[in-house]
Amino acid sequence: MEKIPVTRRGFEVLDAELRQLKSEARPAIIRDIAEARAHGDLSENAEYHAAREKQGFIEGRIKELEGIISLAEVIDPTSLSGSIKFGATVTVVDEDSDEEKTWQIVGEVEANIELGLLNIRSPIARALIGKEEGDSVDVTTPGGQKSYEILSVRYI
Repeated sequence: MEKIPVTRRGFEVLDAELRQLKSEARPAIIRDIAEARAHGDLSENAEYHAAREKQGFIEGRIKELEGIISLAEVIDPTSLSGSIKFGATVTVVDEDSDEEKTWQIVGEVEANIELGLLNIRSPIARALIGKEEGDSVDVTTPGGQKSYEILSVRYI
């Protein structure tokens, strides 16, 4: 199986979620199911069916996280330097609107554009990979053509 690249911070977030699901959410839903069973007829017991559905989601997420963690390749960005690659924190300026944006290029499982974590497989990240401070890149995004100038590249 192919390794999944993640930053140390991303790995810790995934691991914390897995621990929380196993130590808190799973026992809580088991208690909820037992309580709902105590209410009698299961065929018309909405609480029971809702708890079982929630249990399915929790168990599915636990399996998903266990799979990701088992394949995770933790990459420490602070040990890297040079041109843009996985883990780089990149500040760019949109050449059309003069709007500055800062993203860290991360793996698919930890990407969250609202938090500035850019998926390495995204069109913008793919265009930035291998470039250096001062370079300009043209990117075809779902929203149209964008041009960015790279202001800084840091590995933090």
